[in-house]
Formats: sequence, C-alpha cells, structure tokens
Amino acid sequence: MIVIAGAVLGALTGGFTARRRKGSAADIAQYAAGFGICFGLAGLILTIALDKILL
Repeated sequence: MIVIAGAVLGALTGGFTARRRKGSAADIAQYAAGFGICFGLAGLILTIALDKILL
C-alpha cells in the first residue's frame, strides 16, 4: 500500500510541479511519470525496511 500511495502522490506532485512551471502536456506527463517512479521506489524501500524491522 505504501508503494501505491507513493506512486500516486509522486505523480500528482510531478504533474503540479510541471504545470506550475508552465510546461506543455508532454512535460506534465514526463514529470508525473518521473516523480511517480521516484516516490514509488522510495515507498518500496520504506516497505522493505519496515518489514525487516517489524518482523
């Protein structure tokens, strides 16, 4: 769940960042994909870390 939440949050953050910088539709899509991948990966690492610590 953390991975999915991170990916969605990252995509929204990236999309809003590109829109604030007055990017085109392709820029918005690229930022959303990049931030989504980055936040999803961070969520995966956090999930693995929590699993190792708690179990």
